[in-house]
Amino acid sequence: MPSPRRPLLGLAGLALARAASGADPTAMTETRSAELPGVRLRYRDSGGDGVPLVLLHANTGTSASWAPQFDAFAAAGYRVIAFDRRGWGGSIADPATGPQPGSVAEDLDALVEHLRLPGFHLLGIAGGGFVALDYAAWRQERLRSLIVAASTGAFSEPEMQQLTRNIAFPGFAQLPEPFREISPSFRAIHPERVAAWSHAQEAARQKDAPAQPLRTPNTFAKITGIRLPLLAITAGADLLAPPTLMARWIRHLPQAEVVAIPDAGHSVAMERPEEFNRAVLDFLQRH
Repeated sequence: MPSPRRPLLGLAGLALARAASGADPTAMTETRSAELPGVRLRYRDSGGDGVPLVLLHANTGTSASWAPQFDAFAAAGYRVIAFDRRGWGGSIADPATGPQPGSVAEDLDALVEHLRLPGFHLLGIAGGGFVALDYAAWRQERLRSLIVAASTGAFSEPEMQQLTRNIAFPGFAQLPEPFREISPSFRAIHPERVAAWSHAQEAARQKDAPAQPLRTPNTFAKITGIRLPLLAITAGADLLAPPTLMARWIRHLPQAEVVAIPDAGHSVAMERPEEFNRAVLDFLQRH
């Protein structure tokens, strides 16, 4: 059940107001590059001395997909960091400096070392949620909390794989990505934003870039060792990671708080930024 919400005040309230008003996404900080083992990693960093909050994008995006969140979270006092995964956006693999394709968790850890980050909050959505769980199970001591949204978790458990097959009826994977990723309500009301999302995701992944595997396979046994405060955000109209599916792995983390956002699709952070940001900021303020 969703945990009780507390009212958001001060900077957090201002952040939510900006998100609700559709603040200009171009206000996101410019990208920078870090020379890390195996990759020139492109990232965004709001700077400042706030507690760091690292954002992990979905398989259909880049760090730019966090526009509805980046400035809002920075306005709430956090140092917000988001990066393009190796082979996505502006992050260029460099075989001369390290093995390929590497794992996202290891790239994240290298970026944390590069930026000399203290304990930080980690937020992953969809495919970024796979990595968030992978990293938390490996480097729990570096984290303050964990947030996973709209994600199957990419579990190797037969139960989870069967549920995923049940969802993906024949021909499902061949359907247009906006149909699979975005709710009918959002597509009906915001066709121009759906078109912008489609254009952005088509250019997100570099041609022929190999997928990075998890550092180790995600299993129920693996995540039961995660003792961090944890928030799971589900989306009621998510065709890829519906609430029932997410509940199967969430139950292995008894400390998890759950916030359900109704009538939102897999791209819940883009579709419903006000509710999404409120859930995240409320959780972070308490942890």
